Amino acid sequence: MYKGKRSFDFIVSFLGIIFLSPLLILIALLVLINSGYPIIYRQKRVGKNWEIFYLYKFRTMRIGAEKQGYVCKKDDERVTTIGRMLREYKLDELPQLFNVLRGEMSFVGPRPEILEFSEHYKAKFEEILTVEPGITDLASIRFRNESNLIGNVENTSDYYLKEILSQKTEINSNYIKKANIFYDIHLIFKTLTSLFSKY
Repeated sequence: MYKGKRSFDFIVSFLGIIFLSPLLILIALLVLINSGYPIIYRQKRVGKNWEIFYLYKFRTMRIGAEKQGYVCKKDDERVTTIGRMLREYKLDELPQLFNVLRGEMSFVGPRPEILEFSEHYKAKFEEILTVEPGITDLASIRFRNESNLIGNVENTSDYYLKEILSQKTEINSNYIKKANIFYDIHLIFKTLTSLFSKY
């Protein structure tokens, strides 16, 4: 990965946490009022060199929802009222600024998957996991409305693995080959633009 990426991530995540602290506090209060504790959802994900870390999100689903599967489908009844709004604008991902600050993630890089999904495409992930996972990437932008694409299929995990993750691994492999700071900045702005675009 290009020189200076870690410095860029550290500085921007630090400033982002300070600048966005009022919003972070407001969202935390909304989650607490709407669905109680815990406010933050932690999930084990696979990071660089197959190291396991806890990814942070604002909780958007009912407690224990992961027992029914990790993949969220369209109009998933497990999602809370405030959770739908947070997911729509990806505000539930904001706590990952702390993952970036800690060096577990980068702003731009392949989205981290759970171990089960990563091992399904192990050969591809051997290449993908040579870099830090990111908050956003080109695959995230292209699959902006992932839950709508999944629809209401019965086996959401199977559909995700075969129809979506297979494409994401190809996109992420291509990202690694051409990553540079200018492309990363382009993807950050493209992500922000996509949040308010209709597909």
